[in-house]
Amino acid sequence: MNKNISNKNKKDWENFVNSKEKLPDKDLKFQTKKTIKTRSIDLHGYTLDEANKAIDNFIRNAFFENVNKLIVVTGKGLHSENEKDPYVSKDLGILKYSVPEFISNDSDLMSMINEITDAKLEDGGGGAFYIFLKKNKITK
Repeated sequence: MNKNISNKNKKDWENFVNSKEKLPDKDLKFQTKKTIKTRSIDLHGYTLDEANKAIDNFIRNAFFENVNKLIVVTGKGLHSENEKDPYVSKDLGILKYSVPEFISNDSDLMSMINEITDAKLEDGGGGAFYIFLKKNKITK
């Protein structure tokens, strides 16, 4: 390493130190944490029609409030009344499968959604799922 500093470098350094110009902090982007806004809804006890209406309103409201992640608890259908209906499979919970299908068949709702995935065990496991919403670019 050269211990001799040129006059130009000295002058540049003095100008830099005496300057009032603010330099951007490149490390700042690593320090800011993205806050994840989460909402949840529990559809236990809802009829299929009530659940579909509730989830529609829930997704739309969350999207306009710039919520990132939704937790939808449907239950596993273990205690549903579908064993009394001969036309419904006794192995399937009504809401567990029909609510995600309702959402995926609604193109308006799907335009607000990035991804629908299974929930982790602490959020309901097999009786729940996540909806990750897109960022709302329309301001109120």
